[in-house]
Amino acid sequence: MKYLVRKLITMIVTVLMVSLFVFIAFSVIPGDPAVGMLGTTATEEKVEILREQMGLNRPLPVRFAFWMRDFFFGDMGLSYSYHIPVKQMLADKLPITLTLTGLSFLLIVLLSIPLGILTSKYYDRFFAKAFDVVNQLFMAIPPFFIGILLTYLFGMLLHAFTPGNYVSYETDPAAFFAYMFVPALSVALPKAAMNMRLLKSEILSEAKLDYVRTAYSRGNATDQVLYRHVLRNALLPVVTFLGMTLTDIVAGSIVIEQVFSIPGFGRLLITSISNRDYPVAQAIIAIIAMLVVLINFLVDVIYPIIDPRVRKHAQ
Repeated sequence: MKYLVRKLITMIVTVLMVSLFVFIAFSVIPGDPAVGMLGTTATEEKVEILREQMGLNRPLPVRFAFWMRDFFFGDMGLSYSYHIPVKQMLADKLPITLTLTGLSFLLIVLLSIPLGILTSKYYDRFFAKAFDVVNQLFMAIPPFFIGILLTYLFGMLLHAFTPGNYVSYETDPAAFFAYMFVPALSVALPKAAMNMRLLKSEILSEAKLDYVRTAYSRGNATDQVLYRHVLRNALLPVVTFLGMTLTDIVAGSIVIEQVFSIPGFGRLLITSISNRDYPVAQAIIAIIAMLVVLINFLVDVIYPIIDPRVRKHAQ
C-alpha cells in the first residue's frame, strides 16, 4: 500500500511540475496574445481591455492557479485563433491520436513477443540470424522514413489505401482503421525490433542459469521450461521497456500524423504553436504529459504484480 501511495504522490507532483513548466514556457514566449487577436492596428485601449478580459494582467502565479483550476474542471479556455472552446477542439482529435497510439502498441506486442520467443528458441537457425539483420535495419531507420517507405509500398504500389486521403472515424470506421494501420505500423516497427531483440537476449541469458538446468534434470521438456520458467523472468525487463515504449509512441505519433496528414493532436499542436494559439498548445502538451505520467504509474503498479520481489523490496 505504501508503495502505491508513494507512486501516486510522485505522479501528482510530476503532473503539477510539468504543467507549471508548460505554462511558464508559453507565458515567456515573446508576443502579446491580445495584440495577435486584435491585430497590430488595434488601439492600446482595446488591447488593454482584451488583456484584462483574458486575465493576462494578473501575476503569473495567479494565472497559473486559475489555469490549473479550470483545466482540472474541464475548462481549457478559448482558442485564440478559432474563438471556440479548446475542450471542443481536442474532443474531436483525442480519439484519433489514442487510436494511433493504441494500434501502434498492439502491433509492437503482436510482432515482438512471438518473434522474440521464436528467434530465441531457434537462435542458431538461418532465419533467426536473418531476423537479426532485419532488426538492425528497422532500429536504424527513423519512423517517419519508414512511414514514407510504407506509403510508397502500400499506397503507390499495392493501392491498399490512398495516401493523404484520410477518412474520419465518424464517416467510415472500417476505412478509418484501414487508413490508420500503415501509420501505426510505421511507429511500431522500430520499437518492435528493439523489443524483439531485448526479449531474445533475456531468454538466452535466462536459459544459462542454474534453475533452468534443474528444470531440465527433472524431466521437463524444452517448451515446458521455456514457457513455465524462462519466459516469466525474461518478460520482466520487457514489461518495463513496453511501458517506456508506450510513452515514446505518444510523442512519435505527433511526427507520424504530419507524414500521413492525420488530423490528430500532432497536427493541431504544430498549427497552434505556429499561430501562437497558446491555450490549445498548452492543453495538448499538458494532456500528453499526463498520459505519459499515467502510463509510467501503471507500469509501476503492474511490475510488482509480475515480480513479487519488487513488492517485497518496496515494503
